[in-house]
Amino acid sequence: MKILLLEHPRMVCPERCNDIANTPLSSCLHSGYIAGMLIREGHEVEIIEGFLEGLDYQEIERRVQEMQPDILGVHMVYHWQTDTALYDFLHKVKVEKYSSYITAYGYYPTTDFEEILKQCPAIDSVILGEPELTFAKVAEALTRDFTKKYIYQESLKDLSGLAQRDESGRIVFQRRELVRDLNDLPFPVRTEALFRLPEVNLQGSRGCYGGCTFCYINPFYGQGSQWRGRTPENIIEEIDDLIRKHNIKDFYFTDPNFFGPGERGQQRALRLATLLKAKNIRFGIEARVNDIHDETVSALVEAGLRHILIGLESGSDRSLKRINKMTTVAQNERAIRILRKHGIEPNIGFIMFEPDSSLEDIRVNFEFLKRNDLMRNLAITANMLYHHLIVLKGTKAHRDLQEAGRLEVQASSYESMVTLTDPKVANLAMIMRRITNFLFDCMAGIWGGKVPEPENAQERYSKINALLVKLFENALMTLESGEQFTEVQIETLVKTTEIEITGILKLEETDD
Repeated sequence: MKILLLEHPRMVCPERCNDIANTPLSSCLHSGYIAGMLIREGHEVEIIEGFLEGLDYQEIERRVQEMQPDILGVHMVYHWQTDTALYDFLHKVKVEKYSSYITAYGYYPTTDFEEILKQCPAIDSVILGEPELTFAKVAEALTRDFTKKYIYQESLKDLSGLAQRDESGRIVFQRRELVRDLNDLPFPVRTEALFRLPEVNLQGSRGCYGGCTFCYINPFYGQGSQWRGRTPENIIEEIDDLIRKHNIKDFYFTDPNFFGPGERGQQRALRLATLLKAKNIRFGIEARVNDIHDETVSALVEAGLRHILIGLESGSDRSLKRINKMTTVAQNERAIRILRKHGIEPNIGFIMFEPDSSLEDIRVNFEFLKRNDLMRNLAITANMLYHHLIVLKGTKAHRDLQEAGRLEVQASSYESMVTLTDPKVANLAMIMRRITNFLFDCMAGIWGGKVPEPENAQERYSKINALLVKLFENALMTLESGEQFTEVQIETLVKTTEIEITGILKLEETDD
């Protein structure tokens, strides 16, 4: 069969530019893994990188029309709205008969499949969770009945891993068992666009043994602890193939939890470090703080580890318990010390504002960041000094807050807002949200690599960084004294700060 996989265009939302990615980096190889599986099964497969290549729907339509695929697969990514442009495009695909079957896959559709199938009749089904095996089964079923006049839904009836409409229009679904051995999967197909990224993405494992209330990694795979790792030897085989064919030297492990659980996870990482050491490559990883151990980090750094994202999330043990992080502030600080000992300055995940934060929690968070000298990088500082807990469907936080009647559904049912319980905390959050969104909007071109940095860039960034830290602390002290900012005061403070930021960034225009 001819199968086309679409990474659809995504709109930039200035108001959300300081929010976390709406799909985890681990999703970036979904289409590649599906393509690898389908090619192994004998199908003709093409991937359209609508997002990375900056394509509009007119160009995508031309490519779909040219191929006339039997199946169109869409990796649906939530970008802060109901994607009516995508839905309109898929409707046209069906009306013009460019493709007779459309299925969606990804984190977002796995959780919000009912709404998606209701909103977009052109989508025939949604693949739930890991997409490779289910997509292959869909292709097998449609290939078997390709020359027959059966309704497609009949040939796919009761297929595990699929959500679809039955004869009466009712949405039915069932989950599929997980891939038991990730080594059995073929290596993902990578497009030219993926090779143009600064680092080539790898996936060494899937899932996480944690249970953070805000996280939607494990709900994607199913309930319970679902961490599974490829063997180091299998990972090295893929790396060797990429080095041989493309001379790749920079990699990034997209695993949400690189190490895996306990001693077994540490030994696996040490084995991988041993194998990587001779490759002369550089790589980055993401990890939990309780998995940061001196011996393992030392070995990984010798093997080429250059950067790491760790989810500290809070400097308050009380907050860490509320979000079920299963770590402590002491472990956070120990991880930072170990990484710095080996020359790694961590990028960090941090939730300054969670729904039940008190001013005391905010103060504890701020003092934690100062004590550990974590507010040195402007992009990280700006993110930390505002970041709130985003509530997405499928997470424990969503379920708990929904049961408590505290959720306010947004334009899409996938995401909800929750009012912060402390009005003073909400006051500070609003100030920081507006200012950091303004900054991220100003810096988008520079940080995205599309606009060159200004002269004396680091000096300018340091000034803005200090400005943000001072602003946060002064506002916090005002609120702690018993005062609260009025709307007029917030507006004045925000506008004044925006002017200061603009002035610092534009100094080059008057420099001689």
